[in-house]
Amino acid sequence: MKLPEEVRQVLARRFQNKHREWLVGDAGENQWPLEIALGLPTEQAALRQVDGVRAWVNAWQNWQGIGTLSWCERRWKALGVQRLPEKLALHGAEDVAMWIGESARWERAQSRYQTLIARWPLLARQLPRYFDVLADYGEDDFRRLAEMLDWIANNPNSDLYPRQLPVSGLDSKWLDGRKGLLTDMVAAIQEDTSSDLDFYRRCGLKAPPLLVRMRVLDQSLRARIGGVGDITAPVEDLAIIDLPASHVFIVENLQTGLAIADIPGAVVFMRLGYNVDVLARLPWLSRAKCVYWGDLDTHGFAILHRARSYLPELRSVLMDEDTLLRHMALWVDENEQHPAAELALLTEAEQRLYRNLKQQRWGQNVRLEQERIDWDTAWRALQRAIF
Repeated sequence: MKLPEEVRQVLARRFQNKHREWLVGDAGENQWPLEIALGLPTEQAALRQVDGVRAWVNAWQNWQGIGTLSWCERRWKALGVQRLPEKLALHGAEDVAMWIGESARWERAQSRYQTLIARWPLLARQLPRYFDVLADYGEDDFRRLAEMLDWIANNPNSDLYPRQLPVSGLDSKWLDGRKGLLTDMVAAIQEDTSSDLDFYRRCGLKAPPLLVRMRVLDQSLRARIGGVGDITAPVEDLAIIDLPASHVFIVENLQTGLAIADIPGAVVFMRLGYNVDVLARLPWLSRAKCVYWGDLDTHGFAILHRARSYLPELRSVLMDEDTLLRHMALWVDENEQHPAAELALLTEAEQRLYRNLKQQRWGQNVRLEQERIDWDTAWRALQRAIF
């Protein structure tokens, strides 16, 4: 026997599972009315819980809600004729939304859905994925989103910085949190099914220059560039320096790079992450001996693999099983492992360690961050890597 509150819980789960289909009208012709059986008891069951049946009937007699409540009559030997609530029929998604207190969100999402597909019919299948955007955006945010889509659709190759777009209230903070949303919607509007998910390329906008931070660890090399030792510059600017470095360190942690002392002929790049492939645009790196030290986790190895596609002789340091096991007390959890089962450009030993991490040999998502290794150990390892 379902009480009104139990029906509300059933409808809340149904809404959670079906609201996107309902928005686009994919639920099918036989979806409505949606009937919820209220759990009619048998006479034997009613005799075992007379008070419970009475409370159940009273709850539905006093109910004043949305939908059509159907009653039935039962002629029982012991209990006589009883009029009982049998089922509740809801006639549309708006009924469900009202039942569970989601009416305002549903109406707002439906209205905005219709507004956008009237302008861009190709968004009809894409928009249900963003039901929460349609339901929860403030009026200013929704207007800004629509204006952005409209401007990009009409100017697909502007080659402007986002700051230059004539969209009221547009700023970098607003845009940074919505690049994925805009990329997805623009792709649908353009009927482009390619896998290029870059926001700037997809929208025909100019990307801010990628800034690379590099420290020059040799006085004679610093003298060639005006004595500057710590440089943050677009990669295109670094490419034209033609610095005759003999050794290059690539490290993920900023303070690691800042702590490295002067080494003849050396430079260090810091915090590139998966942007490590930009180093392929520095022709003078091909003449140097390059060493990579990243976090000892699956993403650290994925970055190393990526870097080797451009720097095939790249060596790793402190990314081995011995280092991992000697620092067991310093392990933390990797939030989410890299999805690849194998990384072809790792050495045999690196591949084995990567595989063991993926297979949880030493525990769940084991990770050793490079900054947790004591500096004396790290410094000796870095020096051994180049001398």
